[in-house]
Amino acid sequence: MLNSVLLQIVTTGAAADTAMQPLVGIPQPQGAVSESFSLIDLLVKGGPIMIPIAILSVIAIYVFVERWFSIRRASNFEATFMNNIRDFIYSNRIDSAIAYCKSNKSPLSRMIEKGIKRLGRPLKEIEESIEIVGKFEVYKLEKNIVILAIIAGIAPMFGFIGTIIGVIKIFHDISLAGDVSITTVSAGLYTKMVSSAAGLLVGITAFILYHWCNIMVEKTVQKMEYSAMEFMDLLQEPSK
Repeated sequence: MLNSVLLQIVTTGAAADTAMQPLVGIPQPQGAVSESFSLIDLLVKGGPIMIPIAILSVIAIYVFVERWFSIRRASNFEATFMNNIRDFIYSNRIDSAIAYCKSNKSPLSRMIEKGIKRLGRPLKEIEESIEIVGKFEVYKLEKNIVILAIIAGIAPMFGFIGTIIGVIKIFHDISLAGDVSITTVSAGLYTKMVSSAAGLLVGITAFILYHWCNIMVEKTVQKMEYSAMEFMDLLQEPSK
């Protein structure tokens, strides 16, 4: 009788343990085996070196947006600008031409205004005065663009510093724990990989934005040079 009772208890306990185990082949809910992991959490694991990298990214975006609007504004002058200047010159309305240039407030209008104010002097002197103003206008267009090139160079360096910090952290944690388990080195690996990736991403982005701004400046300068040449041709044919 006693043996029968013990056998029944053992059998019931084994069945209960089997019921407690997860069924083979049936996927378990992901929320029960893994915790949520956001981008912010990932960036935080990059360590303190992420702060200067984040600052560089903000500066790069600010410089690009400011330059983009400035260059676009400088390149958007009236399509009929030179035609109106031609009409003023042919009708000998010099004061009206100067006032018209001042009202436009674009790099091209300031160049042409300088040339109009030099009318009556040798063409070579007029051309030189326009070129001088043009150089100053180009300098204004290129203002602060070099900052993007600097960021493109130093952001990956900060990422490399983060890599060094991560390696140091790995060896420090190993020395404290006395083993080389994945748990021991995971914190250092996060710092190493996240900082490197962030530095490269900011550097590549700044590099692209730098060349994008340069392309915009070059297109604007080409428009200015063509219009300046058109103005000089106009002065050589005053009878038309």
